[in-house]
Amino acid sequence: MAKRPVCVLLTGAGSPAASGVVRSLRSSPDLECVLIGMDCNPDAAGFHLTDRHTAGPLASEASFIPFVRDLCAREKVDVIFSLVTDELVKLAEAKEELLRGGTRMLISSADSLRGVIHKGQLYQTLQSCGMAVPDFRLANTPEALIQAMYELGYPALPVCFKPVVSDGSRGFHIVDRGADRFQALFREKPSSAHISEEELKRILHGHPAIPETLVMEYLPYEEYSVDLLVADGKAVAAVPRLRESTAGGITTKGLIVKEQDVIDYAVAAAERLQLNGNIGVQVRRDRHRRPKIVEINPRIQGTIVHCTAAGVNLPALAAKLALGIAPRPDELDVKWGTRMTRYWQEVFYDVHGSSYAL
Repeated sequence: MAKRPVCVLLTGAGSPAASGVVRSLRSSPDLECVLIGMDCNPDAAGFHLTDRHTAGPLASEASFIPFVRDLCAREKVDVIFSLVTDELVKLAEAKEELLRGGTRMLISSADSLRGVIHKGQLYQTLQSCGMAVPDFRLANTPEALIQAMYELGYPALPVCFKPVVSDGSRGFHIVDRGADRFQALFREKPSSAHISEEELKRILHGHPAIPETLVMEYLPYEEYSVDLLVADGKAVAAVPRLRESTAGGITTKGLIVKEQDVIDYAVAAAERLQLNGNIGVQVRRDRHRRPKIVEINPRIQGTIVHCTAAGVNLPALAAKLALGIAPRPDELDVKWGTRMTRYWQEVFYDVHGSSYAL
């Protein structure tokens, strides 16, 4: 059977997910993908992997949607995938405008996106739905942050905090009086998330306000990224990845695991929030080994290619659903136990700016 030709615009082509998404789409047995890369960085590594590419404006710029609209019209784009959280709300608001030009997106509503991207609202919404969430507080002053730590059981228990709007591991810290500071000094990388109470207070001194921050109980056990494909508020697929090793918030070693309580939790969260498209639900087990939310990425996650290797090509399935093509049962058959180890690769540029790889 001949493959169906489809033109895909991949925004955020410089993101960690880009390489895996490109390889996933190119490996589809049903789609013949022409890939257009877009990124605000003219040297985005993902440009080397796409058929054509262009540098474009940031999502915060007024020209972002007009630029995307004109690019879609010029390239006759069928489907858009955005790998950048900051772009999602604007793209969702422009969904009907882009659809009139023939470009489709499998994306959540703008209101749903706002409620998920803001971690405080996310926790409050899931809690109101009766779902288990970490014990948490919201703080926007140094005093409120310190008070929240003690209300959550510090120093007997470690606590952690993160700005309510942030991507990856940016701004995430663990305050743990039981942490071995000597061991951290000589054995851990300087990027360790642990911080002492004394250092925290020293950094906060003289600052009357801080970014709104989620302060929460520390979840000490296994961490999972669950990659979901959701259509019209119903989960089509859910594949948990045990995060065995990470660097800078990106999984470097992982295992596809069939842990039903984690699957059920992630599916319930995505469906109750009425999300749509490729969704990443990050979960950790608490002191009683119950799964609880860490955050939700309402977009393709950085290691979704692990699912492709395990037999479920979520980017290709999302493209097909956007085009009105339902997945076959065999496309949802997970090869449980598939393990992944990530390594570095390079893109080189000659003096004229042309890219190449060895």
